[in-house]
Amino acid sequence: MQQFKDSMLKLIIETSTNLPSDVRKAVMKARLEEELGNRSSLALDTIAENIVMAQEEEQPICQDTGMPTFHIHVPVGANQIIMKQQIKEAMIEATKMGKLRPNSVDSLTGENSGNNLGPGTPVIHFEQWERDDIEVQLILKGGGCENKNIQYALPTELEGLGKAGRDLDGIRKCILHAVYQAQGQGCSAGFIGVGIGGDRTSGYTLAKDQLFRRTDDVNPNPDLAKLEDYIMETANHLGVGTMGFGGKVSLLGCKVGVMNRLPASFYVSVAYNCWAFRRLGVVLDADTGAIKDWQFKEVVDPIDLSKKEAAAGTGDEGTRTVVLQAPITEEQVRDLKVGDVVIINGEMHTGRDAFHKYMIELEHTSPVDLNGGVIYHCGPVMLQDDSGEWHVKAAGPTTSSREEPYQADIIKKFGLRAVIGKGGMGPKTLKGLQEHGAVYLNAIGGAAQYYARCVKKVKGVDLMEFGVPEAMWHLEVEGFAAIVTMDSHGNSLHADIDTHSLNKLSDFAEKVF
Repeated sequence: MQQFKDSMLKLIIETSTNLPSDVRKAVMKARLEEELGNRSSLALDTIAENIVMAQEEEQPICQDTGMPTFHIHVPVGANQIIMKQQIKEAMIEATKMGKLRPNSVDSLTGENSGNNLGPGTPVIHFEQWERDDIEVQLILKGGGCENKNIQYALPTELEGLGKAGRDLDGIRKCILHAVYQAQGQGCSAGFIGVGIGGDRTSGYTLAKDQLFRRTDDVNPNPDLAKLEDYIMETANHLGVGTMGFGGKVSLLGCKVGVMNRLPASFYVSVAYNCWAFRRLGVVLDADTGAIKDWQFKEVVDPIDLSKKEAAAGTGDEGTRTVVLQAPITEEQVRDLKVGDVVIINGEMHTGRDAFHKYMIELEHTSPVDLNGGVIYHCGPVMLQDDSGEWHVKAAGPTTSSREEPYQADIIKKFGLRAVIGKGGMGPKTLKGLQEHGAVYLNAIGGAAQYYARCVKKVKGVDLMEFGVPEAMWHLEVEGFAAIVTMDSHGNSLHADIDTHSLNKLSDFAEKVF
């Protein structure tokens, strides 16, 4: 098995940088179905461009390279101890190369291991089979979509849908509700795996197992095949749209599995995955560990980016484009409205969970002047060259809702004028934007290469003790584009889309199955 480690390194790199063929087809189909020129269409264009850039430059599709989860089938007699050790060695090397972001964090101290190893990471599942070769499948599922996983215990009452009972129709309602509740925070349009039955743990495992199915397969259970088709048709009438901007495409794939349960328990577990659906597999020679074949990597037509040019000429629902040079004035912010496309040039600073918690404490001041500044909810992939200079390898937005307890206070304390993230924020932040003259800009989730291209220089870093993703990076950007989704006048596109999609959800309350 002398080639096993090299094969695992290749698998990790390919999974991080090259989207599977069936997922590419789903994205291309969505671009054709979405109305040209609307916000979701332009977001899908950015996603398509990002997919091409990541593959061509062999860089992470999304900066959140997630929780690496390996599913491995081995013949009897395979040395699983050595295989696990070599997977860990490959993980360390991939992290050093910038193909994975260091994502393993001590749950008690908050310390980042820096190499993606630690108790529970990576996740490795072994299972024996009767074949003579080895199959290794890997999924990189980011934290933003992981946070939108949801589990229902039937019977239950669901907002917009009413009672969900212990039957196929109750399961139907749970799945539709799962798509609705994800909104744009899970980087829609997304994919879902559904597990029916089991217990709290095995139900989620079953749901995640469904994500290893091809998006174009047909469920062997006719009732579940019918359910999958129904969900794909109906969920795309909810109006959530790409990034939660509204539109015709909210879901790209749905796969459902079932297992037995206890009489007292009836769980429906839903694993939500963003559009950056990174999972690949390899079949290996059991003697050498060399790759014999790839899974999910069939040749497909290249992604056609010409549709972007056609869409750009139509205008996004009558909105305008505004170029701003940071630092930004309150007058400039007050002039912005929901729907405006903002192009930022100048300096911005990253700030995530650890930054917000640290900065709100009274004794702490900002390492740099943030008055009129821009905070970017982002945990980038960074590499340092031999001269000590840092370079951005991937830099898409993280989910902003986690900062809701802090954001309005941070804006007030430091005089921020713009906050960039994805998925929107809540009423406390909206009020803070209005009171203090700031704006929330929604960047395209998962578009890590698209935004890394906008970073012209890393000017410095502070709070490195929190680890690379949570540090405060100071970036010089040019042409950084995002959409105003919460303005300083009390308007929120996210609240509007949530209300609209909830009303649509109610249309499907009547029993179907």
